[in-house]
Amino acid sequence: MINGIKPSVSNTTKTEKTTTKNGLSFDDAMDNLLVKIQENYDNWGGNRMNRTLDLNLMVGRKFIKVVKGSSPGQRNVWGFVAKVDGVHKGLPMLKGDILKAATWSQPAKHSRGSIFDSEMHKSFSWTGPNYL
Repeated sequence: MINGIKPSVSNTTKTEKTTTKNGLSFDDAMDNLLVKIQENYDNWGGNRMNRTLDLNLMVGRKFIKVVKGSSPGQRNVWGFVAKVDGVHKGLPMLKGDILKAATWSQPAKHSRGSIFDSEMHKSFSWTGPNYL
């Protein structure tokens, strides 16, 4: 107790759910992105492919890395999603921007789309964000 006030301690950080122009929170938009990637994979493979992609998210300071595969020899980076507004390699970046991977740990310079866009599925395929 500090000055008669008991601090509240918990293991999770309480974050405010903010909505965007189309009414989705960041978490909902990320879930929608993963669903759209799987739908694109299903359409590419047709009925002969009844497999799901093993997609994982690796959260960093400025970006969320979307990784395909789980075993170390078979993992590759699908792309990155910006967590915050800012500047990346001299260009403005908005929260939710989809970026192609330049390397395992770095996104490419230009944004390929946004997870908040209703037409976001046109900016990527199951293999990764589209080229410019």
